[in-house]
Amino acid sequence: MKEKLIDLFEYTYHFNTEMIKVISENLERVDEKTISLINHTLNAQQIWNSRILNEKTFEVWQMNPFEALGEINQQNFEKSIEVINNFDPDQKITYQNSRGVAFENTVFEMLFQAINHSTYHRGQINSLLKQNGIEPVLTDYIFYKR
Repeated sequence: MKEKLIDLFEYTYHFNTEMIKVISENLERVDEKTISLINHTLNAQQIWNSRILNEKTFEVWQMNPFEALGEINQQNFEKSIEVINNFDPDQKITYQNSRGVAFENTVFEMLFQAINHSTYHRGQINSLLKQNGIEPVLTDYIFYKR
């Protein structure tokens, strides 16, 4: 299980990196929604990691300096691997969402949410890139594994 989760976070890290690269190469052509979504994608992974690790979280829609996104992506990846290596995937974690409502989920559920959420928003970003005349990034997992 841990090896599969690590593989999925390597995939997530790889394509977040590719998205940041394509956006940076086309900054004059991307819109604010694209910048907001890449920030949100990275923020959400940081938030899920921090909920598990009981650390301070980012704001869901905070805007980070664009030049910091690569480092945030790297830190997110390292924290996700730390969680995988140091927590039982079936361990339940109690946390509060951004509205202060308490929930309880397993570490696996929280990690899978981070992966799935990133995939969803990369799809949205690709759609926005295409609308702005920028070649979208082929992010399918199967292509990553080929």
